[in-house]
Amino acid sequence: MKILVAEDDATSRLVLGATLRSLGHDVTTVEDGAAALEAWRREEFGLVISDWLMPLLDGPGLCRHVRAERRPHYTYVILLTSLEGKGNYLSGIEAGADDFITKPLDREVLAARLSVAERIIGLHEALRIEATRDRLTGLLNRGAILDELQRELHRAVREDGPTATMLLDIDHFKRVNDTYGHLVGDVVLREIARRLQLTLRPYDRVGRFGGEEFVVLITHGDAEQSALIGERIRAAVAAEPVEVPGGQPVSVTVSIGVAIGQGSPDDADRLLAAADLALYRAKANGRDRVEVEPLAAL
Repeated sequence: MKILVAEDDATSRLVLGATLRSLGHDVTTVEDGAAALEAWRREEFGLVISDWLMPLLDGPGLCRHVRAERRPHYTYVILLTSLEGKGNYLSGIEAGADDFITKPLDREVLAARLSVAERIIGLHEALRIEATRDRLTGLLNRGAILDELQRELHRAVREDGPTATMLLDIDHFKRVNDTYGHLVGDVVLREIARRLQLTLRPYDRVGRFGGEEFVVLITHGDAEQSALIGERIRAAVAAEPVEVPGGQPVSVTVSIGVAIGQGSPDDADRLLAAADLALYRAKANGRDRVEVEPLAAL
């Protein structure tokens, strides 16, 4: 498990970090809540263990920040404290803490609490996957890919860089369903999803937008790079017919519209609309092609 430890006492920080590593965990230690928040925003940690009393930002304050920010993965928070009394316990719960460990630390108690944390994190992850995945293709569903678009636009604003959104539509998909049946259509959708995942870079994201439409988010995607990635996707889909159990292979192509954004997260709808315009041009210009909407159009 990847754990972030926030502890202002150097000796306690060293001991806790060493203990967690001896239990088989990947541990990052920082000296206060402010540094922990920065590290948590930069990386993904399943568990945060924070001392209660710290300078700059205390444990409950850190917990409130963690709970206030929308992240796709749940972060389990354990507060370390030597404070006693119902009032302190309740204030920690109100801040969003999942568990408490009193000082001085007991290794066996710590291991047991970590076991509980792993189980809860696993349950959250299973529910997250169930809620965010398209059941047919295994890709992100419409809601999840739109959430990812918002996060990507926030990143683009922070880093003052572009991001590209692609809309892909399977050409003449209704004809596939009418000719071969919906079960074959499902096979085609799953295979297109597989080819998309194989073609994209690890840090790009893809989701099923609905029906035979897909959305692809290209991180740091300017017009030239995104057009190349779009062309690579188009070629990968068209390269080989889709093998269908008990039937003839089905030839499939896709049309792709690309829009480049560099504005605020409020531009998500305009970015999708621009990609849709580019997709419409790709269809009008003969299908099986990539069209890019100029940045100036946004």
